[in-house]
Formats: sequence, structure tokens, C-alpha cells
Amino acid sequence: MDRQLLEEEIRKQLFEKQDPGYKAFHEKLIPTVETERVIGVRIPDLRKMAKTFSKTPEAREYLQILPHYYYEENNLHAFLIENLRDYEEVMEQTETFLPYIDNWATCDSFSPKIFRKHPEEVYQKVLEWLKSEHVYTVRYGIGILMGNYLDEFFCPKMAELVAGIVSDEYYVNMMCAWYMATALAKQEKTILPYLTERRLSSWVHNKTIQKAVESRRISPELKEYLRTIRIK
Repeated sequence: MDRQLLEEEIRKQLFEKQDPGYKAFHEKLIPTVETERVIGVRIPDLRKMAKTFSKTPEAREYLQILPHYYYEENNLHAFLIENLRDYEEVMEQTETFLPYIDNWATCDSFSPKIFRKHPEEVYQKVLEWLKSEHVYTVRYGIGILMGNYLDEFFCPKMAELVAGIVSDEYYVNMMCAWYMATALAKQEKTILPYLTERRLSSWVHNKTIQKAVESRRISPELKEYLRTIRIK
């Protein structure tokens, strides 16, 4: 199918799934995306659409269409990558797509399951992503560390990498705090010294504590202690 016709057909399907109420609500959550670029399609509907679409020959053709205009087109693109089954292809498509991510929601909802089967290879890519000048590529790398490397594949050096990220970007710093708070719940002995010894920037330090205090995975005793070491 001609790429322009394919793009038009997919947009038609997306607008058929539009929920105006959801659009009004969700567009406020992604301020880096212009409101006219948000159609208003719920994530479960996009995932379902991607699963069906991925079984067609046109799916790979659609992955060649970049950049996309609509927020939902980017999400659909991400979910199509998740449905691919070959690791090399998934990684190639991921690296092609990352520079086009322009918001936290697309970034955070995109995580191919096949990455969990290739921890060493993916980790090497994460090391590259963390050095990127693109905000959402860095955020994506931190997110992969948080989602895939806090249990059996965890090593203290990973926390050092995140703690060592110096950025003025809100969406990078927020992910650093989210990572440290989640890591604190799973790897307390390694992570707590980053807070007690104030190894993080003041903003990330306090935001980490805020997120940890809000977490159900942190004990009441630890929460109480964390409140005493906020930076004023």
C-alpha cells in the first residue's frame, strides 16, 4: 500500500476510536504536545489496535513512516515495535524511533518485553542512551533500568549511573527521582546512602523522598526517617 494512503487509513481508524472526554483530560498531562496533535484514544485501545495491525504486511511499512504528526500515531508506532519478535529488529526499530519521542507518556509506555531476554545487550544500549542529548532518550534509558534491572540483574553501578546524571531537564530529573525511589524499595541497602549522604541534587533528593513516602512498598518506619532528611 502507498505510504500516504496507509497513513490516512490508520488516522481514520484512530479518529474512529476518539474519546473527546479522554482527549480533554489527557492532553493536560502531556504539555509538550500541542493539543491539536492529540486525538484522544485510550492506551488499551491503541495496544489492541497494534496487536491486530502487527499481523498485517502493512505494519512494517507503517514503521517506516516517521515523523508522525499525532500523539497516538507515535504510541501506535511504539506498540507495533513491541509486537515484533526478533530482538535485532526490535532494537533497530527502537533506536530509529527514540529521537522522535516528544513526551513522557509515549516514552514511559514503550518497553518491549523481548528486552528482558537480552539483559547484557540491552544494558550496553542503555549506557549509550544515557549519554544522549535528547531528553526522552535519556529518560527512556533510565526507565529501562528501572523496569528491567532492579531485581535479578541489578548491580550498584546502575544506581551510580542514574545518580551521576546532571540535567536541567524536568523530565529527566523526574525519572531519576522515580528510579531512585523505586530502587529504594527493592535495593534499600544500596540506595539509602544516596539520600543519607546527599549524593543527589537537592531537587532529585527531595523528589525521591516524596515518591518514596507515597509508595506502598516503603515501610512506615523508613518513610518516617526519610521525612527527617529532606533538604530544606
